[in-house]
Amino acid sequence: MTDLSSSEADGAPSGAPSGARGGLFGAGGRFKGGTDPIMEKFNESISFDQRMWDQDIRGSIAYAKAIQKVNIITEEECTLLIEGLTKVRNEWSTNTFQIKPGDEDIHTANERRLTEIIGPTGGKLHTGRSRNDQVATDTRLWTVEAERDILKNDMATLLHVGAEFASKHIDILSAGYTHLQPAQPIRFSHWLMSHMAALQRDAQRLQDIIPRANVCPLGCGALAGNAFGVDREFLAKELGFDGVASNSLDGTCDRDFVVEFLMWSTLMLTHLSQLAEDLIIMNLQRGVTIDDAYATGSSLMPQKKNPDALELLRGKAGIALGRAVGLTASLKGLPRAYNKDLQEDKVPLFQAVDTVKDCLAIATGVIATLKPNPDMLMKALCPEMLATDLADYLVRKGVPFRETHHISGACVRLAEEDKVSIDTLTLEQLQKIDSRFEADVMKVWDYEVSVERKCSIGGTAKSSVQKQIEDCIAFAKSL
Repeated sequence: MTDLSSSEADGAPSGAPSGARGGLFGAGGRFKGGTDPIMEKFNESISFDQRMWDQDIRGSIAYAKAIQKVNIITEEECTLLIEGLTKVRNEWSTNTFQIKPGDEDIHTANERRLTEIIGPTGGKLHTGRSRNDQVATDTRLWTVEAERDILKNDMATLLHVGAEFASKHIDILSAGYTHLQPAQPIRFSHWLMSHMAALQRDAQRLQDIIPRANVCPLGCGALAGNAFGVDREFLAKELGFDGVASNSLDGTCDRDFVVEFLMWSTLMLTHLSQLAEDLIIMNLQRGVTIDDAYATGSSLMPQKKNPDALELLRGKAGIALGRAVGLTASLKGLPRAYNKDLQEDKVPLFQAVDTVKDCLAIATGVIATLKPNPDMLMKALCPEMLATDLADYLVRKGVPFRETHHISGACVRLAEEDKVSIDTLTLEQLQKIDSRFEADVMKVWDYEVSVERKCSIGGTAKSSVQKQIEDCIAFAKSL
């Protein structure tokens, strides 16, 4: 293996002073002066875009084949380039690739190493290609792969675990709230499946944005297209894209797909935040117990068991929104086509993917190890939650709901004034409010009956909740 000194590998003359211009822009080209070392650090992206090493090499292999097809290089040179790129890939995969001064980004690093391995032929690879279409290609490949992985592994697993957990605990009843005030009895599983429903929409949205990301910009050049007539549809097929970018200017500077993922991550993490908040409140009420694996203690108070995993899930959503807004703000004033501002897309993108995967894994673990406390969940139920059922009782006797709503409200008020529970009101007391109450009204005060009456699609009846669970599992398997 050829081993060049760092200055030689940079393209800078041997013994060049610190700040000598290296990499693509060595002495004798457009620039005659060196680069400020601070500028080198400010300008580089290899510290973070090296994550795309595999996508970059795959793009280069496809491009070598494309320029061979139009006779820019010979078959032998194409073979040599692919062999060299394969060796570079092996170095990355075995963690033996050495980043050197002058490796400004993943593209220059790979090309520098390729040239070290195979010699001057490596310099032919970039014919007609710009780092502008190269980085756009790498980023799209990386993003689509990350999105598909999140769907197939992380989201599918959470949905499946959540649905199975709901099925296991389908007989547990709990309090339903609006405005954080007691509302109606529901099934504990119905509550959990409400969060799974939101996450299913998130999965559908992620499916929707993948085709817009999976478009090939390779062959767009710096901005004006490729001067050698490369077959862009061939490139798209080689790399697994669904099609090609229709305009070379747009192809090099379009980062809509990054913004879409950041916005998607914001909404998905918002839904996880809502799940976390509900569980924090339930944990406070002792309705559920968070497993020790997802809790921490206090440095001062020995008794504390804090739901830190849930609090962090809640906190991550705000940071996600900041990433989406930040990149969108960076894009809003950019002229066509590529500008260096676009380098700032990768850090929030990489951070968003990492955060999404971590949060989905944590949420899955929390649910899988969660222990509901049926007695405490039932304790949160109160007869006033059946006031609507009391109104419905009269509806079934032909009384208009608007009238029964007021009648039931009067019963609630009477119980409050007498400082008793509404279910202890006697038939005589109820009939003083409305004579149409009969003896069978006392059957209203049954939480299970109330829950089972909601048997329409999406309701709290056991059969309805079981259908939600089955549909969720089927959907998760389809991802």
